[in-house]
Amino acid sequence: MDKKLGRPRSEKTKTDILTASYDLLIENGFKAITVEKIAEKAGVSKATIYKWWPNKAAVVIDSFLNATSDKLPIPNTGSTIEDMFIQVNNFVQFLISKKGNVIAEIIAEGQFDSKLADIYRQAYFKPRRSISKQILERGISRGDLRKDLNIELTIDLIWGPVFYRLLITGEVLDEIFVRNLINYVFEGIKLNF
Repeated sequence: MDKKLGRPRSEKTKTDILTASYDLLIENGFKAITVEKIAEKAGVSKATIYKWWPNKAAVVIDSFLNATSDKLPIPNTGSTIEDMFIQVNNFVQFLISKKGNVIAEIIAEGQFDSKLADIYRQAYFKPRRSISKQILERGISRGDLRKDLNIELTIDLIWGPVFYRLLITGEVLDEIFVRNLINYVFEGIKLNF
């Protein structure tokens, strides 16, 4: 007699939901996704999704983070300026890819959905900001940067132009832009010898 396997394991079900959500996100964009569509694609009920996530935004952001987390490593070359260049350039290269274009869409949706904005700020942007902070703190420790450096403002100086181009002007985001940006910022914050 064959035994029934019963319900799928929770982790597999979660993975299926995240995969379905991410696939829908890439195929159709954030606006077109519904919990019903995620459930259908994953082969689960809506109740199963709501067991782990409070709303569509939460599952979509989790799926995005799950699929993209390995693409943004923390560089440590021994050079603060090079580490910051690598971090920003890796992110810019991701942003200009089809998968990365989703970031602009999620940010745009967040302007009308404060819960979504809170989720992407906490889950996606704060960790990246933390990486920048680690790089700059290492630079201060190594003596590459002055001890009184305003780290938070420096992070804004670095990332502000990236998002300005991404969301406002639509101007080119490429390696040359990133190299020039990092060089200009570091010219302003470097130690005076």
